[in-house]
Amino acid sequence: MPTEPTEPTTPTTPTDKNRATAAAILPLVGGPDNVTSIAHCMTRLRIALRDRSLVQDEALKALPAVLGVVEDDTYQIVLGPGAVARVTPEFEALVEEGRSAVPPAAPPTAATPHPVTADELASQGAALKEAQKARNATPFKLMLRRIANIFVPLIPALIGCGIIAGLNGLLMNLGWLPGVVPALTAIASGFMSLIAVFVGYNTAKEFGGTPILGGAVAAIIVFPGVAKITAFGTELRPGQGGVLGALAAALLAVYVEKRCRRLVPEALDVLVTPTLTVLVSGLVTLFGLMFLAGEASAAIGAFADWLLSTGGAFAGLVLGGLFLPLVMLGLHQALIPIHTTLIEQSGHTVLLPILAMAGAGQVGAAIAVHCRLPRNGSLRATIKSALPAGFLGIGEPLIYGVSLPLGRPFVTACVGGAAGGAFVGLFNQLGIAFGSTAIGPSGWALFPLLDGTSNPGVTVAVYAGGLLTGYLVGFAATYFFGFTGQMLTDLNTDPDPGPDGPDPDGPDAVSGPPKERALA
Repeated sequence: MPTEPTEPTTPTTPTDKNRATAAAILPLVGGPDNVTSIAHCMTRLRIALRDRSLVQDEALKALPAVLGVVEDDTYQIVLGPGAVARVTPEFEALVEEGRSAVPPAAPPTAATPHPVTADELASQGAALKEAQKARNATPFKLMLRRIANIFVPLIPALIGCGIIAGLNGLLMNLGWLPGVVPALTAIASGFMSLIAVFVGYNTAKEFGGTPILGGAVAAIIVFPGVAKITAFGTELRPGQGGVLGALAAALLAVYVEKRCRRLVPEALDVLVTPTLTVLVSGLVTLFGLMFLAGEASAAIGAFADWLLSTGGAFAGLVLGGLFLPLVMLGLHQALIPIHTTLIEQSGHTVLLPILAMAGAGQVGAAIAVHCRLPRNGSLRATIKSALPAGFLGIGEPLIYGVSLPLGRPFVTACVGGAAGGAFVGLFNQLGIAFGSTAIGPSGWALFPLLDGTSNPGVTVAVYAGGLLTGYLVGFAATYFFGFTGQMLTDLNTDPDPGPDGPDPDGPDAVSGPPKERALA
C-alpha cells in the first residue's frame, strides 16, 4: 500500500544556529534601532546602545548560548571564543535588515497608548548608567581601552601562528618531517615579522587617522634598509622598537595628518597631507622613536626575566593574586602591549601562564560555592553552566555571575590564583622558564601555546601543576573562609522552589525514612 510522501527534513547548519542565537539576542537588547555600533573581541559581542533601560538582562543571561553579560563602555555579551566570531556577522545582518524594514506608521487612535514607558524606564535606569560611566570613563581607562582596541584584532593571528610555531618546534625536537619544518617556520613567522605594520594600521584607525598612512609609517620600522641608518651613535636594526615603536609612530602620524587637514588648502590636501604625514613621521621615527622604543622594549624584556628569575614564587604570588581585580577594573588591558612586546622579542610571554592561574583560583572557588550551597538550585545551575567555560579560561561568567556578587568568594578566588602563580613562579626561579606564544587563551586552552627552554613534557607538567594548585587552594579557601554564618543562612535556600514547594527528595529534604522525615 503506498504511503503518503513525507516532507524532507533539513538538518540544522552552523549558520542557522548562529543566526538563531543572533535573532534571540536582538530583541532582548532593544531591537535594531537601539543598537548604534557592533564589534567583538575574543569572547564578547560588544554593542553600543541608545537606551540601556531597554535591555532585558535576565532574559539574555537565560539564553543557552550566552555565558554572561558585562556592562562597561559598551554592553558586552559573553558568547565564548569561536562562537562570538560567527554570531557577530549574523547579528550585524539582522540589525541592518531591521533598520531597513521600517513599518509604516499607524494612525493614532484612542486605543493607542502614549509612548511614555520607554522614557520612564530610561529615567529609572539613568542613575545606574551614569554611575557605571563614572566608574569606567576615566581618561586613563579610556586610553587603555583604545590601546587594547589596537591589539585585540591581532589576537586570532597570534593564536594561529603561535600554535603553528609550537607544532613546528615539536617536529624539530623529534626530527620528524624535516622538509616541512622550513615551510611551517615561514608560516609561523611571517605575521610576526610584519606585526608592526598591523599595529600602525590599527592605531591610526582607532585614533581617527587614515589607517594606511599609519601602516606606511610603521612599515619603516621593519624595512631592512634601516640597517644603513645611524641614530644616537648606533646603527639601527630592522624591527628595532617593535610594536611600541609602531604605536608611537602611528600616533605621531595621526597628529601630523590632523594638523595638515586643518592647515593645508583643500585643493592641495590630496597631495600635501599624505606626503607630509609620511615624511615628518618617518624622519622622527628613524632618528628618534625607533631607538627610544627599542630601549623601552629591551627594558620590558629584561625586567620580566629579572622579575621571575629573582622574585620567583613571590612575584608569581603577587601577579596571580592581583589579576582578577585588574580584570574587574579594566586595568588588565595595559598588559596587552607588554605581552605582545615579549612575544615579539623572545617568541613567548612569560607573564601569561602566571596570570592564567587567576582563572584556576576562580574555578576552584566556584566549585566550593557549589558544594557549600546545596539548596540554592539557581546558583548551582549557574555554576554548572559556567564551569566548562571557566576551565577553558573564560572567567567572566563566574566572576560576574558568582564570585564578585557574593564578595568573599571573589577574595578567596584571588587567594587560589596567588597560590597557582607562586607555584609557576617558583619553577621559573628554578630554571624552568616558559611562556605562551600568543595572548587570548587561558586555562586548559593555553596548553597548545606553551613554549620554553625546558623539555615540553616538563613545561606542560609545571603548568598543569599550577592549575591544580589554583583549583585546590581556591576551593579550600572558599569552602572554609568564603562564607559567614549569616551568608550561609541567607544563601543556602532555594529562591524558586516551584508552586508545590521544594522537592521532597531534593537537597531540602530531611534525611531518614518517610515517617522520620514527617516528624522532622
